[in-house]
Amino acid sequence: MITNINKLKSILERNRLRPTYQRLKVMEYLEKGIDTHPTAQAIFEAVVSKVPTISLTTVYNTLDILVKNNIVRELTITGTETRYDITTASHHHFLCRECGRIYDIDIPCQISEKRSVNGHQIDEIHGYFKGICKNCLSVNKKSKHK
Repeated sequence: MITNINKLKSILERNRLRPTYQRLKVMEYLEKGIDTHPTAQAIFEAVVSKVPTISLTTVYNTLDILVKNNIVRELTITGTETRYDITTASHHHFLCRECGRIYDIDIPCQISEKRSVNGHQIDEIHGYFKGICKNCLSVNKKSKHK
């Protein structure tokens, strides 16, 4: 785990950010839960057991700084909540309408390599798919056969 903390610390330092204990714990949680794409509240609830002095405001401020420095990406797939992703490379997401989980999807996207389309400058690309994940489909299929 020490090497992971050192890696996260160097990411912060490269971005001229102080590697505070709170920032490191938020980043560590995001890295561990890469498939969950948690909300700030979920991050707070997970981190507060390890850092009892952390506040929800500190989590929001930390996430804001990490987003502004392109260390973390904000996702607003549902339109009602903001989730966070430590993977900042271009990729798509799948939202399960049953369980609410968000999955990373790696599919080729011709536009993601371009920096402009029809003369328009591209700064960000977001690809979202919505449906029912394979886990929920499996559970639904089993419950129908009972």
